Amino acid sequence: MEKITMLGTPVDIDRLTGIWRIDPAHSEVGFTVRHLMVRVRGGFTRFSGTITVAQNPARSGVRAEIDTTSVDTRHAGRDTRLRSGDYLDSDHHPTASFQSCRVGRKDGRYIVEGQLTIRGEMRPVTFDLFLLGVDTDASGGTRAGFRAYSRISRSRFGVTGNVPLPGGRALIGDTVMLELEIQAVKDRPRT
Repeated sequence: MEKITMLGTPVDIDRLTGIWRIDPAHSEVGFTVRHLMVRVRGGFTRFSGTITVAQNPARSGVRAEIDTTSVDTRHAGRDTRLRSGDYLDSDHHPTASFQSCRVGRKDGRYIVEGQLTIRGEMRPVTFDLFLLGVDTDASGGTRAGFRAYSRISRSRFGVTGNVPLPGGRALIGDTVMLELEIQAVKDRPRT
């Protein structure tokens, strides 16, 4: 039986094959961005998506949506500013989305390539993907853990708000690290 090994844990491909629904109560969609000389962390509290794992991992896929009005950096004023037209423009673009187009291996790790849409701007993005494991939950369901990372340029998505500083510097960096910790529940076969 074919196995997939990620983070040192071999998992039978048959155990992974199927449709998985992201469990937002046990998942995080986060980001970090430079503010002056430190990194500021934030995330989104409302999101959904599915992960389809095929017998041939290259035929697998991911679809996800994020409610941009749910941005949370633990600072109400900053969150209001991030929802404004200078940044996420949540009034006009309440949803960001990701649709994969390819899953593959590169340099010994898995990658997921796809189209990320923020503020109506669609751009290609590649995530590094790690399988954290598969287990059975208390109700007999099957759960899998995934971790994914990517770096994006926020200005490429039209997120250009900033505060200029002396010497041509900017208050907020352009590079954003996307960090996903996903627990997903496998759909049970219908009887």
